[in-house]
Amino acid sequence: MLVVFAVLALIVVFVIAAVAVGRESGRLSAEAPRPVFDLDEAVSWVADRVPFEVSAVLSHDDVRRILRWNLADLQAAAAEAEPLAAPAGGADPGDAHAPAEAALPPSPLTVMGEDEALASVRDRAAREGLAYTEAEVRSVLGAHLAYLEVIGAVGPAELTESSAGLHSAGGDGGEGDTMSAPEKGGGPAEQTM
Repeated sequence: MLVVFAVLALIVVFVIAAVAVGRESGRLSAEAPRPVFDLDEAVSWVADRVPFEVSAVLSHDDVRRILRWNLADLQAAAAEAEPLAAPAGGADPGDAHAPAEAALPPSPLTVMGEDEALASVRDRAAREGLAYTEAEVRSVLGAHLAYLEVIGAVGPAELTESSAGLHSAGGDGGEGDTMSAPEKGGGPAEQTM
C-alpha cells in the first residue's frame, strides 16, 4: 500500500512539474528574446567590418573607446527623453487638471542624429588628445549601428505625425540618419561592460 502511495505521489509531482514547465516554455516562446549587448563581442564584430583603411589605423582599444563613448551618448539621449513623460510642474498624472501632455507614457523611441553622434565622439577624442578622422569615426559608428541592428537592439521605427515631433532628438528623420538608444537602466539592450 505504501508503494502505491509513493508511485501516485511521484506521478502527481511529475504532472505538476510538466504543466509548469510547459506553461513557462509557451510563455517564453511567445516573447521576443531580449538583446544583450556584449562590449567584447561588439568590438570584434565592428573591427572586422570597418574598411581596411580604418582597421589598419585603429586598434581594438580605439574601437572599444569609440563604442563606449557612443553608448554613453545613446544613454544620455534616452535619459534626456524621459522628462517628456514626467508631469509638468510636478502634477500627479492622474490629476484631472494636469495638462494632457503630462499623461503621456515614456517613449520607447529615442533617436540621435548621425552628425550629432559623430561630433560628440570627435569632441571627446579631441579632449583626450586623440586624433580620429571623420571617416574613421563614421565607419566605426556605422558598423556599431549595424551590430545593434543584428542583435535586435535597434531597428526601423515607424513614427506617426504626433510622435515624430515629440521624440526626435536630432537628424532630419531620413533613413539611415538615426540611431535608436537603449533605454536607461538596461532597456532593450542590457549592457555588459
